[in-house]
Amino acid sequence: QVQLVEHGGGSVQPGGSLRLSCVASGGTFSTYNMGWFRQAPGKEREFVAAINWRASSIRYADSVKGRFTISRDNGKTSVYLQMNSLKPDDTAVYLCAADRNSRRTLLSSASQEYDYWGQGAQVTVSS
Repeated sequence: QVQLVEHGGGSVQPGGSLRLSCVASGGTFSTYNMGWFRQAPGKEREFVAAINWRASSIRYADSVKGRFTISRDNGKTSVYLQMNSLKPDDTAVYLCAADRNSRRTLLSSASQEYDYWGQGAQVTVSS
């Protein structure tokens, strides 16, 4: 069974930066496409970014493009989300997710297409 554990959440002032990491155990991480989603109180889960199994394809939500960077290290079975220029609207629980379908030609932004999920890390942006 695949387990995903997020690290690096916290509180930061607007304009600040945070780096989230997600460490996977079990399964075959190097064959999974990985995604980051977020969920704010009272709102639906929202796609943030995704990266394919060999890091040759990346996709971002328009709301984070130019501010967030997703990356991965298959040797460390980890995926990262570097978040810069953070805004109060970025406040949410951030979850990493794994998609077993590495043959997918377009990285998915749909949460139902991801098979495994972490428990999430709280990110709070406030002055």
